[in-house]
Amino acid sequence: MSHARSSKHKALIFLLLTLGSFSCKHKAAAAAPAAPPPVAAAAAPSVASPTVTLRIDRPAITRGQSATLTITSQNATSVTIDPALGTVPLNGDRQITPASSVTYVATARGPGGTANDSVRVTVNDPPAPAATPIRATAPTATPAPLALDEQIRRSMQTILFDYDKADIRADQTTRVQAAAAFLKQNPSLRFTIEGHCDDRGSEEYNLALGDRRANAVKQYLVGQGIAESRLATVSYGEERSVCHDQTEDCYQRNRRAAFAKVP
Repeated sequence: MSHARSSKHKALIFLLLTLGSFSCKHKAAAAAPAAPPPVAAAAAPSVASPTVTLRIDRPAITRGQSATLTITSQNATSVTIDPALGTVPLNGDRQITPASSVTYVATARGPGGTANDSVRVTVNDPPAPAATPIRATAPTATPAPLALDEQIRRSMQTILFDYDKADIRADQTTRVQAAAAFLKQNPSLRFTIEGHCDDRGSEEYNLALGDRRANAVKQYLVGQGIAESRLATVSYGEERSVCHDQTEDCYQRNRRAAFAKVP
């Protein structure tokens, strides 16, 4: 009897232990922690938009003058200005000399987009120069015409010759040409061309030499278009010397062809 009770008692203990073990395992399984929530993805950093400010120191100028643009930008990688200026510093000054009124537009570009700003400069025409007053000038008095004798003295000058020569020298052609011009301007005048010599050589020789000298001048004038009928010739040889010294300068003054107006 006691043995039977002992067996039952052991069976009961075993049952209780089995149930307790099952209960512990069930509780342990139920108490397992839940999985952690997923980590949210990090937000992408924001990109700042560029800004640009354009200013001008002189909004109105006169054509030919200059003005200065001032550029200020932020968050930009490049700045351009239109028209015509192209790429400019991100921050700084730019001198301009426009020929006419114009609006300048600055454009800033960067990772965050673009931005614009503008200014206008007015170009004015320069003022007209003041008129210079015209001073009245007194009329210039017309000089009185020269007397005919003075005109003849200035235009019909003596022609000089080399020793024992009747050829017209190169330095005397200007005088002969002036005589021709005067004769053309005064077609009613007639002249006698006088041939002269210094006192060296015989009288007969000098008369012949004087004649050759007078005719040499006459033929030159005829070649210039003067009528031969207006010109006569005469030789005085050594008779009418203008100088009597025995010097080369005196001899030169006597070797000549002179003009005498025919009344």
